[in-house]
Amino acid sequence: MAHYPTNLHEAIDWLATFGAERDGGVTRTLYSKPWKEAQQALKAWMEEAGLLTNYDSIGNLFGRLPCSNPNAPTILIGSHVDTVKSGGKYDGAYGIIAGILALLHLKKQYGQPAINLEVVSFCEEEGSRFPVALWGSGMMTGIYSYNDIRDTKDSEGSSFQKAMMEAGFGLSEYRVRNDIQTFIELHIEQGPTLEKVEKSIGIVKAIVGQKRFRITVNGESNHVGTTSMKWRRDALHGAVNMIHDLYESIKKYDEDLVTSVGQLFVEPNVPNVIPNQVQFTVDARHPNETVLRSFCHQFTEMFKTHAKKRDLDIQVEMWHEVQPSQMDSNLNEMIQSICTSSNIPFHWMNSGAGHDAQLFARVCPTTILFVPSQGGISHSPLEYTSIQDLESGLKVLLQLLHQLAYKR
Repeated sequence: MAHYPTNLHEAIDWLATFGAERDGGVTRTLYSKPWKEAQQALKAWMEEAGLLTNYDSIGNLFGRLPCSNPNAPTILIGSHVDTVKSGGKYDGAYGIIAGILALLHLKKQYGQPAINLEVVSFCEEEGSRFPVALWGSGMMTGIYSYNDIRDTKDSEGSSFQKAMMEAGFGLSEYRVRNDIQTFIELHIEQGPTLEKVEKSIGIVKAIVGQKRFRITVNGESNHVGTTSMKWRRDALHGAVNMIHDLYESIKKYDEDLVTSVGQLFVEPNVPNVIPNQVQFTVDARHPNETVLRSFCHQFTEMFKTHAKKRDLDIQVEMWHEVQPSQMDSNLNEMIQSICTSSNIPFHWMNSGAGHDAQLFARVCPTTILFVPSQGGISHSPLEYTSIQDLESGLKVLLQLLHQLAYKR
């Protein structure tokens, strides 16, 4: 008979065996063999815990603790099972595991809830195999459809649709659920804030909006030794000035605004040739859409001014956009009250990373709770959260679910 975890520490290590890498990381990309094995193992654990399990047609896994009323709405708890390449063992996994343990405890202590409780292991959130992120929650909330992945392939040329079907999914019409009343996600912070302010729980006010741009600057290649500086159309010189002023301009905004140039490609990338093309990306994030839009308009106009000044051509393409999502104030006030009465130190904050909760916030009252990440490290084998902080998050989740589903 299979042995299933009985506590957080054991469960985190157990789930990390599915997709374990030699460097200590975990690779569990969508519809891969380790992904399938992890979902199957979680399903068996849920069933052993007395939950009613099922998959939806894309591979989201559910474990349900039902109430007596078949028409009652559902409180959904959970996170994503997929990882980035050689990622950490807490990202996503913690929210699923805590949800299972919470429902197991509530069932044992209080029996049947007054409203359906359900834990979800979302099939995908990271976008680490295919260039589609938040696939599991996006389909559940009706934001995505099968049409969005019809021609999508991974880096090895495998099609999204074929991979999904080979895993046993995508074979039937997707039915968007309309019974979700509340969504709650428990997650590691993936940043340094909670550790620096020495708090155990992060109460998230908003998940920031994101806009990502691809900037292409075109000039003219020529010999570096024979072309006078005043006659050059140096694409890299223009791009360097744009990037410098991008980082300078952010100082005019509040500290919630962040930006970064993450990729840069130079052509022809030869030591003695003036670059004729530079392509770079800009990622900008802020919890307020008006501020974010203003900043993006400002820097794109500034880039165009730099290009004109140096006789360069420029193309600006926004290739990714996510609106900011406000978390539910009533749920957050309940969390604050729980933390205060339990003497658990907490901190109000925004999430600088995207999460499944941001899509559910569009359709139902939603919140996400954070626990600290040591050193702010995530998406790495070095990702770590202490068992004490993991337990604090589970304790808050348990009390919140008890208030929502039993005290009615």
